[in-house]
Amino acid sequence: MTNKKSVLRRPPRICFLMPYFGQWPFWMPLFLESCRRNPDIDWQFFSDCGIPDHLPENVRVQSIRYADYCALVTQRLGIDFHPENPYKICDIRPAFGIIHADSLKDYDFWAFGDIDLIYGQLREYFTEERLNRYDLISNHARRISGHLTLIRNTPRMCEAFRLIPDWQTRFGDPQHQALDEGAFTRIFLWRKNFPKPLFKFVGLFNPWRRKSDFQEAYSTPNGCIAWIDGRQNFPKRWFWRDGRISNDQDIAREFPYFHFAIWKKNDWLALPPPSMEAIASLSRQPCWQISAEGFEAAP
Repeated sequence: MTNKKSVLRRPPRICFLMPYFGQWPFWMPLFLESCRRNPDIDWQFFSDCGIPDHLPENVRVQSIRYADYCALVTQRLGIDFHPENPYKICDIRPAFGIIHADSLKDYDFWAFGDIDLIYGQLREYFTEERLNRYDLISNHARRISGHLTLIRNTPRMCEAFRLIPDWQTRFGDPQHQALDEGAFTRIFLWRKNFPKPLFKFVGLFNPWRRKSDFQEAYSTPNGCIAWIDGRQNFPKRWFWRDGRISNDQDIAREFPYFHFAIWKKNDWLALPPPSMEAIASLSRQPCWQISAEGFEAAP
């Protein structure tokens, strides 16, 4: 009788694709430390910002000029892509699977997202069960979450952006149109403003919807989406403790990440930016807190 060797199945591999040009934000050491605490997920940056100090092993930075990156997009997508403002890159995120196909050969999923956030334990949220079941995972209930979305690395999913009406012209338009959260969402969610029962019923007829997971992660407070209890009463302080994210309001709940975009755009504008030395020192601490007053050591 022949002995059969058991085959250990590895969890789906994930790579975040992160073009970023200009200057690293002051909180970059904290962002990178939160990446370090997710060692089984990789980040690939394409940037002219230089190589940050103490780069985690699971984060790579490919140095590239912005003009050369635009030339790469032009060549890979067959469009004229030369916007003056790098923020336009957000519009072409749904096409990253084609633009960066050579970086994805060993991965089952690719992701796009922002860097004005701090990660918690991502694998505990993006479980193997969810990754095996869905081809797209968004962290908003009724739209693609531009700050973090996972997409299966298959030809069908990598080519899905081509269903955006007039995508060549809209990608090539130098003006930002929020296509990653708007037009791309409409491929997967039909009539997203319908009442919940009707919205769910319509989704049954959309083959793209059936293999997609749209769940509100409540990772971006202080915005237009009501909080977990349905009110506009948001946590005042968030905590990063040894790689885990929590807040001062939802004591027993852990979050996959914290997106501090609203504070960054509003409250923090009135604050003097902290020194890189202070932030680097804070990143070496086992815990810290984030609030409208910025980043501080946690009690």
